[in-house]
Amino acid sequence: MKAVVITTPGGPEVLQLQEVEDPQIKEDEVLVKVEATALNRADTLQRQGKYPPPTGASSYPGLECSGTIEAVGKNVSRWKIGDQVCALLSGGGYAEKVAVPAGQVLPVPQGVSLKDAASLPEVACTVWSTVFMMSRLSAGETFLVHGGSSGIGTFAIQIAKYKGVRVFVTAGSEDKLAVCKDLGADVCINYKNEDFVARVKEETDGKGVDVILDCIGAPYFQKNVDSLSIDGRLFLLGFMGGFVTQVNLASLFAKRITVQAAGLRTRSLENKAEIVSEVEKNVWPAIAAGKLKPVVYKYLPLSKAAEGHQLMESSKHAGKILLVT
Repeated sequence: MKAVVITTPGGPEVLQLQEVEDPQIKEDEVLVKVEATALNRADTLQRQGKYPPPTGASSYPGLECSGTIEAVGKNVSRWKIGDQVCALLSGGGYAEKVAVPAGQVLPVPQGVSLKDAASLPEVACTVWSTVFMMSRLSAGETFLVHGGSSGIGTFAIQIAKYKGVRVFVTAGSEDKLAVCKDLGADVCINYKNEDFVARVKEETDGKGVDVILDCIGAPYFQKNVDSLSIDGRLFLLGFMGGFVTQVNLASLFAKRITVQAAGLRTRSLENKAEIVSEVEKNVWPAIAAGKLKPVVYKYLPLSKAAEGHQLMESSKHAGKILLVT
């Protein structure tokens, strides 16, 4: 098969499509013939040598895919050859075939094309596991998502609105904020020319929001704390702005704030299977009902993975970038 190989740690140009061995499946895995895979920020870090795959995972990038099941391990009962699916991966999505633990496979949601289904597993599992399973965002609450036009952001806006939440977003251009508004965001803040803390306070009568999902990290930490309500929850999903900061601990204490952080890739197979099951139960019906839709910015052939990474690192996109086999 062909796969995108990281030839050496570096810039997008190190990604090359090469002929490689087909993956071998274990007894509890399925082999998926890949229709499409989606880019994630973690892929760019892996390419730079900063985010190695977990032990035993494929060395090729790609944390999600869609496609058709080509083979099933002998312990797999739910899936059969020919099923159209999408899947959460620990790696290996940038390829024509990938082996996937059966518990990380999802049916293609009703009303979504096989190709577009590749844009869903990572964002759905990330947002559901963090914002809902851990931070317990619920109807009637307020929610701020930074990077509202990102893959995570565009999904988080939609699922939060579906759940009856008032949604605040930050983004860096009027075009990106327009995308967020179209998806249902209630309060859209351009962080380049507006102080999001002041705007959040103004829009909530000084109370602050209940939950924040943040991928920026250090430079936003104290601002996030200042933007939260009493009993507010801050979820850290990434550290694009840096890892180290100073914080006034008294402000956490005074508001009874909970700070949590987690990724998806390094979780155990059992934990991932549990999240995937919860997503199928809670999120897939909303997609089937037309309440959530995939937001795809661009489709590129697998051979243009480097171009996809350049686009992602330029941050000019809104939504997901897909590589199609």
